[in-house]
Amino acid sequence: MPTYYETGHAKNVANFQDLIAFVTGYGATYNPTKNALKLPQLNTLYTSAQASLADVVTKNTAYNNAVNARIATFDGFRALCTRLVNAFQTTDATQEKIADAKGFNRKIQGQRSTKVATQVDPNTPAPNTISSSHQSYDQLIQHFAGLISVLQSEPTYAPNENDLKIATLTAKQADMTAKNTALATAFTAISNSRIARDKVLYKETTGLVANRQRSENIHQIHFWRKQCRICASKSIEFKKVKNRITDFYIKATTFIIIYCDYKYHYCVNKYCNCDFNIQLRQYI
Repeated sequence: MPTYYETGHAKNVANFQDLIAFVTGYGATYNPTKNALKLPQLNTLYTSAQASLADVVTKNTAYNNAVNARIATFDGFRALCTRLVNAFQTTDATQEKIADAKGFNRKIQGQRSTKVATQVDPNTPAPNTISSSHQSYDQLIQHFAGLISVLQSEPTYAPNENDLKIATLTAKQADMTAKNTALATAFTAISNSRIARDKVLYKETTGLVANRQRSENIHQIHFWRKQCRICASKSIEFKKVKNRITDFYIKATTFIIIYCDYKYHYCVNKYCNCDFNIQLRQYI
């Protein structure tokens, strides 16, 4: 039957909480010399990790809302611009003004003014072309502002439809700009929040994962002559060893430790060829 393992930032924080619960059970026995590994500091780090995860969720929700708001603002935008050009052609505007309006609309639609030459001979290198795509939201807003300016310059442009009037178009452009700016702000906020979360969880010396590994290594000092005291966590798998080997064979995700009650032997590598491991392999 396949085994499945959960991963992710939240799982790392949950595992750290499990570790704190187990070392708390040691009481005064768990007393590391490094201040960052003491129980109050571990609890403080866990609280900071929880807060960083919650902040990412909040900032990510704000970012998604900003994305949705911008999508809603730009919905039907290209169709509107085509209607504006069609309405503009019914005025007394000169052909030059109409051509200018069509040029802005063509850029908004993502079309080229001239078609790219078709390559007839497959042995001939393809001609170099310049991209004409101006489809970023910033560019679309800029082209829309240019189109509005052309419409506004024509005195005979006075449509009856409210959504085609200059005042409505100017307000729409302002709303599009505001929504685009709000999204940029939200993106900066979520990016900084993720950086702060990663710093709390994964910074090399002070992060949650680094301190968790050091705390697990403290387990090595908790063993006595007649018994092995070991801090267990959900990520540790226990396997009972037969007969003469009376202690645990413990396999963890980051370390492998073997304690022998019989010879007081300590080995951190199950693959080494010391006498103890040679004996141990006979019973596993």
